[in-house]
Formats: sequence, structure tokens, C-alpha cells
Amino acid sequence: MKKRIAIPTESGVLCSHFGHCESFYIADVEDNKIISSSFVTPPAHEPGLYPAWIKQQGVNEVICGGIGEQAKVLFAAQSITLYIGADMKDPEKLIQDHLNNSLKTGQNACNH
Repeated sequence: MKKRIAIPTESGVLCSHFGHCESFYIADVEDNKIISSSFVTPPAHEPGLYPAWIKQQGVNEVICGGIGEQAKVLFAAQSITLYIGADMKDPEKLIQDHLNNSLKTGQNACNH
């Protein structure tokens, strides 16, 4: 099964606040393996912009630390699955954890 996963990053690891990331690590996954990946610089952040932009990138899953309530609603409207409360780790390791069903998620790090 093919899927495309995005992770907001800062300094090469998961950014704890989705809207403040400097780039997105986007990986294409097939048969439970990363087949390609890259860091993509998003447009300037504006409330509500990233969910539609992520959808335009062909992403269907997002692993994040913290994310605002409005963004969660907008991602749901785009049929993008969110995994919230992930640890600040290397994005490739987070995806491997996800593919191995060992991704630890927890409390949303965003409070607005």
C-alpha cells in the first residue's frame, strides 16, 4: 500500500509546534518501506494554509507534536490522518516507528 507521510521539522527533528516548522519531511512509503523522501520548505505560515498545502503535496498522513484545534478540523476536512503528540526525533525514525506500529503519541503540545 502506498502512502505519503509528512512531518513538520525544525533543525532536522520533529518540530513541537506544527505551525512554526521550518520545513516538512515528506516520505513516500510503499510495502512498509520508505522509498523516497525530502525536506520541503512550506509557504509562509498563515492560519489555515498548511492543511490545504499539505494535501496539494499528496500527503495522506501527518505525524506531529502539537497542533491547533482549527488545524485539526481542517486536516479532517482534507481526509488527512493525524498522529499527535509524537516525540521530537529524527523524522525517518518516527516513520519507521509508525510503520512498525511502535509510534508513541501522547498529549498535544499545542494549547490554542
